[in-house]
Amino acid sequence: MSLLVQKFGGSSVANLDRIRNVANKIKKFKMQGDDLIIVLSAMSGETDRLLNLAKDIDQFPNQREMDVLLSTGEQVTVALLSMMLNSMGIKAKSYTGAQVGIITNDVHTKAKIERVQEDKVRKDLEDGYVVVVAGFQGVTAGGEITTLGRGGSDTTAVALAAQFKADECQIYTDVDGVYTTDPRIEKKARKLDTITFEEMLELASLGSKVLQIRSVELAGKYNVPLRVLSSLMDEPGEGTLITFEEKEHYVESEIITGIALNRDETQITVLGVPDRPGIAFNILDAVGKENIDVDMIVQNISQDETTDFTFTVNAPDYDRALLITQNVANDMGAKEVLGRTDIAKLSVVGVGMRTNSGVASRMFHALAKEKINIHMISTSEIKVSVIIESKYAELAVRVLHEEFSLHLSH
Repeated sequence: MSLLVQKFGGSSVANLDRIRNVANKIKKFKMQGDDLIIVLSAMSGETDRLLNLAKDIDQFPNQREMDVLLSTGEQVTVALLSMMLNSMGIKAKSYTGAQVGIITNDVHTKAKIERVQEDKVRKDLEDGYVVVVAGFQGVTAGGEITTLGRGGSDTTAVALAAQFKADECQIYTDVDGVYTTDPRIEKKARKLDTITFEEMLELASLGSKVLQIRSVELAGKYNVPLRVLSSLMDEPGEGTLITFEEKEHYVESEIITGIALNRDETQITVLGVPDRPGIAFNILDAVGKENIDVDMIVQNISQDETTDFTFTVNAPDYDRALLITQNVANDMGAKEVLGRTDIAKLSVVGVGMRTNSGVASRMFHALAKEKINIHMISTSEIKVSVIIESKYAELAVRVLHEEFSLHLSH
């Protein structure tokens, strides 16, 4: 008997047939004697539908009310799945984040989990229930509904797995594991049997949609065994296990583990900024106070006592970030603020880069041969990221996948 936390994403519960499919999978595990905590996302497309309704009312809706609205999507799926399981003779209870006691801080739309209350879930598990929890949401100590940001159901699942010391946290999605890159872009993409937490953390942060970055961070911090599987296959196989163990030996073609593409990157440039101390702080502090995460940053060499300052933010934050930056730029006497949304971030990731040089030059050369211009560059020990025009994104992925022979199994 094992205690498993299983998370099913939006595509896995997109309609009643998919929900019935999930219920059948859960029934198999329950009949084997496993204890189960199930975490669900909203039906595929539901969160976007709710977001669009809000945006039709106000371009920048009240954040508290957004959480009240967005939290409803998961309540539908947990109730329907619990009904389905009960109809099959499997005892199940559904809970919202607030009901189950997922306590968060008070940052609306991007809350972080502070603690998880155990009493209800433990009693239900002891009484033989499958516990079905709404992902993506929680409640503040003061009783305010909060949501955890895009992909937050993954974080809910890992937090529950950590709290209850689950034998494994299984993330079921519409793909059967973690691939070397998006198989919808590159048909030669290869499924990985294992990947290190460090590599998965980089891929998640760089645009890979398989797992939310905070869920990977949390799993690494609390040593939660994490596995990615397909909910759409009758026999999902072993999927991909995310592990702390690194391979001891790398051959040349194993330097890179995967390629991530983020189409949700946008760029803001402030031209003619007075070149004096504190300018970067003034811009980024104003943006940060609105809970907007800044990704890549470039500041040009000063000319005529002015400089240009460029940074990137996620697409959903672009309009707000641009408005804030324009206000700060006017106050500091900058020349102009430019924004662009036609960009993408492309990244290569691999722990083998630590002991192998020349990855960046190979990457840049491969892109140059296709006349793909690079606008910004960012590096770390195990990744190289570039900003390119979005129209070249898929070509660039295929070119680099071939360059580093990621289609070959080792």
